[in-house]
Amino acid sequence: MTRPEKTLDARGLLCPLPVLKARKVLKSLQPGAVLELLADDPAAVVDVPHFCAESGHELAGQSETGAHQVYLIRKTG
Repeated sequence: MTRPEKTLDARGLLCPLPVLKARKVLKSLQPGAVLELLADDPAAVVDVPHFCAESGHELAGQSETGAHQVYLIRKTG
C-alpha cells in the first residue's frame, strides 16, 4: 500500500476547490511524495483523474468509503 506524506480533507468542498487545494499542497511536497485527498463532491470522480492527467502527477490509487472518495496522488518531478 502507498503511504501518504500528507492528507488533505476536502470533504464538503465543491468543484473546483478539492483540485485547487490539492494542487497547492502538491507544490509543497517533494517529487515522489504521495498526497491523500479526501473528497465527497460527486464531480471529483472526474475532476481528480483529469487534474492528474493534465498536470502529469500519478493517480496512484482511488477508492470509495461510501461517504467519500479517497485519492492517492503521487507528485512527479
